[in-house]
Amino acid sequence: MKITAVHERAVPIRSEIKNAYIDFTKMDASVVAVVTDQVRDGRPVIGYGFNSNGRYAPSCLLRERFVPRLLAADPKTLLDASGANFDAGKVWDVLMTNEKPGGHGERSVAVGVLDMAMWDIVAKLEGVPLWKLLADRYRQGQADAKVWVYAAGGYYQPGKDVRALVAEMQTYLDLGYRHVKLKIGGASLAEDMTRIEAVVKLTGDAARVLVDANGRFDLATALAYARALEPLGLGWYEEAGDPLDYDLQAELGRSYAPPLATGENLFSMQDARNLIRYGGMRPERDWLQFDCALSYGLVEYLRTLDMLAEHGWSSRRVVPHGGHQMSLNIAAGLHLGGNESYPGVFQPFGGFADHLRVEDGYVALPDTPGVGLETKAELYRVMRDVAES
Repeated sequence: MKITAVHERAVPIRSEIKNAYIDFTKMDASVVAVVTDQVRDGRPVIGYGFNSNGRYAPSCLLRERFVPRLLAADPKTLLDASGANFDAGKVWDVLMTNEKPGGHGERSVAVGVLDMAMWDIVAKLEGVPLWKLLADRYRQGQADAKVWVYAAGGYYQPGKDVRALVAEMQTYLDLGYRHVKLKIGGASLAEDMTRIEAVVKLTGDAARVLVDANGRFDLATALAYARALEPLGLGWYEEAGDPLDYDLQAELGRSYAPPLATGENLFSMQDARNLIRYGGMRPERDWLQFDCALSYGLVEYLRTLDMLAEHGWSSRRVVPHGGHQMSLNIAAGLHLGGNESYPGVFQPFGGFADHLRVEDGYVALPDTPGVGLETKAELYRVMRDVAES
């Protein structure tokens, strides 16, 4: 049993949208296809992976460092004890051979892409969906039958006024979502408050409205927004300051009583642990948004969940960033609190199985072996093209 080839391609996202920090007009993502010598139903078993939106394709790191390292490994060192499947942990160890501690940046994205593909393979060889594999291995076989999801949107776009924002949010409610998220920090506080209040009026419940500053604010601005937002009672106030400014986050937590959320731009267990140690996060009300596909993959994510448990956090307070099927599998199989969703942007990567609909804020999972990427036709066309290249 061995890996016979790894193909990679940078695929553009081409979204004409902005948050408080960046625009996505030139954003892309790496897609990988890891080909094995195993055959199921007359076809070679191929694992697919990609990185979440918000980070550029780590093509050079994959092609020059991590893919050659994987292909050069003795195939026997990549297998589990039975020899009948790959061991994602052993693959991870090979990928990280001769890598120094620290420096968690784009390297973590490249490893996360390959890690997703390997878990896709492992579950396919077991003949089960990844969510079931995870539940069987780590949660005594108990998986969530459906996962809470919220619709992330509300980006800044040229000519997009409050009326257009409200119309966008209405489309998400019509699709079955109960909670919606919009961006803040790309306009003045007064303009943002007008935008937020319009969405609150639409939903009829401020707790169903989430806001995200994408790390834009200094402490003074973060606190000014906090004072304006607190009377509303929003569902959460997300990533007010730089993700590594734990002191800002802690001060915000001391000043703002409603829920806070952050973590999507922390890319290792160690950085996540520092947030828990020094960021003043409150386990009874706040939310953690670590993204498996950006932070060294599921092997590292399992370490992060273990760390959280040691610090008294429930896995139900974890709602991954990313809005894709890998995070959805993890949420269902490992008892997380939910998952982000991008029903209107970042296609073809965002979203879930084509045949499943969001119902009252929840989505079910496909029974397809692996991550289930084949159930999203537009995405699978891209991945199959990469595999055949």
